[in-house]
Amino acid sequence: MILKKRIPGASGKRCVESMGWLITVGKDEGEISLLHPFSGVQIELPHQNTTKDYYELNDTEEPWAFIRKAVLSANPSQTSDYVLMVIEGPNRFLSFWRPGDLLWTRIGSGTSFQHVSDVVYFDGLFYTVAYGGCVYVCDVAGFGPAKTHFVAKLPRDPDAEYSVKWTYQTTNIQVFQVDLAVGKMIETRDLGDRAFFLGANASLSVQASQFPGIKCNHIYFTDNCLIEHTEFEEGGGSDMGVFNLADGSFQPHYEGISLSRVCPPLWVTPTLR
Repeated sequence: MILKKRIPGASGKRCVESMGWLITVGKDEGEISLLHPFSGVQIELPHQNTTKDYYELNDTEEPWAFIRKAVLSANPSQTSDYVLMVIEGPNRFLSFWRPGDLLWTRIGSGTSFQHVSDVVYFDGLFYTVAYGGCVYVCDVAGFGPAKTHFVAKLPRDPDAEYSVKWTYQTTNIQVFQVDLAVGKMIETRDLGDRAFFLGANASLSVQASQFPGIKCNHIYFTDNCLIEHTEFEEGGGSDMGVFNLADGSFQPHYEGISLSRVCPPLWVTPTLR
């Protein structure tokens, strides 16, 4: 089913998603807001220039690309007790905001929380993974400093040869199961009845049998390659599809074209408010 809907509050802005809310970033001024696409409710957030060392570390000429990912701990329509965690800036730092805060609070000061690739909220805690494969847990409950600790690191095959090759296409996806008790990761090809949704949205796991049309043990992904979106006149958005984890095959999930220099395609969890 395809729903076509105009969202005035998101026009001309980059959007990322969490819990059915869009986190919008202005193309020219870089202002940030929480926007519910169906009810139209909008919550203004501190400007990106309130992040730590913004003018010293933020060297991007595209203010709309400042927020790389955003994750809510709870639905703002249901409670005022929530936290918005974001991956921000060229160095991909981790910062968070609570209702009432006048600025963003940076987590960590060392290399542990730079180059963060993804962040998810689970059972009261935020879990992050960096490009080096390290997983950390962040506890931002209360009003003191955030508590963080190392969880695990992706295992590397000592016999594997690593080389850098630029390809604007997803060619493989690996999934690792994290044992939080012992801090180990084991690769798996079986998600059971689950399906993953990845992209410029809060990474999502759903029980496939509860949603007709969604295939279990599959990963649905949209294009979040910012280099393609900002460097090419026609923008990015063509690297999308469905990955079968069992046999490694790919299929399309959207037959049309969704190219943009500002806002990539993304998954939205439908909520009425």
